[in-house]
Amino acid sequence: MNRARPLLDAPVTGSKSQAAAGELRFLVGGSDAGLEIARPVLAALGNDIVHFGPTGSGAVMKLINNFMSGVQAASLAEATAFILASGLDHDKALGVLTNGAPGSPLVKLLSARAQAGDFAPNFMLRLMAKDLSYAIEEARGQQMNLQTAVGALAVFQRAMADGYGEKDFSAVIESAANSAKVNRKT
Repeated sequence: MNRARPLLDAPVTGSKSQAAAGELRFLVGGSDAGLEIARPVLAALGNDIVHFGPTGSGAVMKLINNFMSGVQAASLAEATAFILASGLDHDKALGVLTNGAPGSPLVKLLSARAQAGDFAPNFMLRLMAKDLSYAIEEARGQQMNLQTAVGALAVFQRAMADGYGEKDFSAVIESAANSAKVNRKT
């Protein structure tokens, strides 16, 4: 007897440290029955399970999550380049951004990694570019134009052209900063 098994998509949010601590968040698409079968396994690996609807819904939410993360990273990269090009005190300006309204947890994390020069990959820059591309295409299928994602993708593509594709996506900041330094000298 061959019974069809329910199919789920269950991408995660979180990185290496969350995975090691069992603190991943699962973004699930699929039937309620399928989720109940998989729940014990997912609960052992993570601390949050969010069911978004039919199969594919979790993957769409993951694209939306990464689209927003990529836009924030690209915005921080360009802000850093703007700071450098303007001749402002980098540390003071970054303090205003990370401790003020723009200072989301992601902006704080990426800023700290960039300042430390720690680009060991938790999530590779080229994979963020891929997810931005996928989000743009998925949104087009919904008759939407993700203008900020298009701009962010261009920033990531420039960073890949600069050789940062295999580094953590926070390296987009270093790529933009280096471009600003070069432009300032000329």
